[in-house]
Amino acid sequence: MNPPHDTRAVIPIRPLDRQARGAARRTPKGRQVAPAARERVAALCAGLEPRPDLLIEHLHRLNDAEGALRRGQLAALADRLRLSQVEVYEVASFYHHFHVVDDEAAAPATTVRVCTSLACAMAGGEDLLARAREALAGRADVAVEEAPCIGQCHQAPAACAGQRQLPKATAESIVDHVARGETGPRQLPHPLPNDLGQLGRLLAGDLTPEGVIAELKAANLRGLGGAGFPAWRKWDTVRAQPGPRHGVVNIDEGEVGTFKDWLVLSMGAPQVLEGVLVAAEVVGLDHVWLYLRDEYHDLRPMLQREIEALAPRLQALRERFPHYRPPRIELRRGAGAYICGEESALIESIEGRRGLPRLKPPIVALNGVFGRPTLAHNLETLWWVPALLAQGGAAWAALGRRGRHGLRRFSVSGRVNTPGVHLAPAGITLRELVDEFAGGMQAGHELHAYLPGGASGGILPAALADVPLDFDTLAEHGAFVGSMAVVVMGQHDGVRDAALNLMRFFEMESCGQCTPCRAGTGQLVRLMQAPRWDAERMDELSAVMREASICGLGQAAPNPVDSVRRFFAKEVGL
Repeated sequence: MNPPHDTRAVIPIRPLDRQARGAARRTPKGRQVAPAARERVAALCAGLEPRPDLLIEHLHRLNDAEGALRRGQLAALADRLRLSQVEVYEVASFYHHFHVVDDEAAAPATTVRVCTSLACAMAGGEDLLARAREALAGRADVAVEEAPCIGQCHQAPAACAGQRQLPKATAESIVDHVARGETGPRQLPHPLPNDLGQLGRLLAGDLTPEGVIAELKAANLRGLGGAGFPAWRKWDTVRAQPGPRHGVVNIDEGEVGTFKDWLVLSMGAPQVLEGVLVAAEVVGLDHVWLYLRDEYHDLRPMLQREIEALAPRLQALRERFPHYRPPRIELRRGAGAYICGEESALIESIEGRRGLPRLKPPIVALNGVFGRPTLAHNLETLWWVPALLAQGGAAWAALGRRGRHGLRRFSVSGRVNTPGVHLAPAGITLRELVDEFAGGMQAGHELHAYLPGGASGGILPAALADVPLDFDTLAEHGAFVGSMAVVVMGQHDGVRDAALNLMRFFEMESCGQCTPCRAGTGQLVRLMQAPRWDAERMDELSAVMREASICGLGQAAPNPVDSVRRFFAKEVGL
């Protein structure tokens, strides 16, 4: 027997999304908004659309102008974006470059950040920090902070005065820049333009999307941000998904020892953008976000200028090829969070939230920005795309050594005569890289140890200096090449101290989302300060962090500890 028919009207119940919740609420819960705060926020954020995904861009406007984020203005910002005050506060308090203060509190006009990560520590970064604090102690309008890597490892010790990077910094140069008010971004020269020739070939039909992917496959081009995933496979996977499809370009190189992306972008932004446009046309991307780390202040106006300069050129291509629909390209600014180098955390940040890594599956190729299939790439990978198409993938692949394919950019710092970004064959060894490209070891220093892939890649002894530096070659030694950040250490550098420096970095940069990483990094820091390391306890922590952490930060954080115990046991009393 069928149940009796209910003639009452049925009102569908569905959860409201974040924006709808805000729209349905006339007055946000929490602190009431003062008219003066609302007016100040409106003035500082003029020109920015009041969208929740632009929350971090709004916070930058306030922080840049005020030197901090005032609680009353955060309440006004929540009202402007139709967000809860909790949502705004949790984002504002997550990122290192934002400082939340009370409305009446004094805020510094300038924040000086002194790098104390490994390369800078080896060059006297901690002493520079102490001297800078002493020299500026009488300035209430200046704050001096310890900072993680700021991408100037080859010019250590480095600092930032406001938005001005200071390579080879001294206490005197920091004080001088602050006194003269030279705290804005450096002016970079315009990079040489390119002719968008490979994009033109693609639009004209001289190249097909399938042909482009075939060239990437022939080149064996891999992601150059750290993971080394085959580029062609990413493109194929995202291309096969239903639209709309999006793209993100990861320019948030926060790995200790890495600075190659700064050089690539400062000299080759037009080629990067052509790579973006080719990828968008082949894969079918409607919208591409470029996520730039906040420490690269000088790159931001330059890159925005290059994006804007594309508009008339793309319009000309549309007139020649009426079927062409270029993607919308949008520049986003990071806020000092190493974790946002992880692609899903970066996507969370683009969406206006804390940079917390997502659980996988699904991978971002299937469910990325705003839930859409997303092609995520490091900018150097995209820089290579036009060059590969011009010369042919097979020809590029043949440039490697020892059966490896293509060329690699290595960020080399530490005890070498010529630190910097060196373009070298894939498959090169550390010894060859130092001798052939980095000018050899500094006088008085002999090779003792090296980091092949930044903080995450482990620490290897000089005895392994003849192992090829490439993807998949270092795994048997408990290390990996990652983003190819090579830090070279001499016999006077303590490997124990280096590992502790790296673990403190991981402890500071853990997003705190998962217990194995949040608690494990802190416990390892404490254990590493003991005269004799507790091997059994470290084994337990390492295993738990590798197996249970959500993302690569917690999974790779034990690498320095495990490397020291494996190769330098005498230095830690084992």
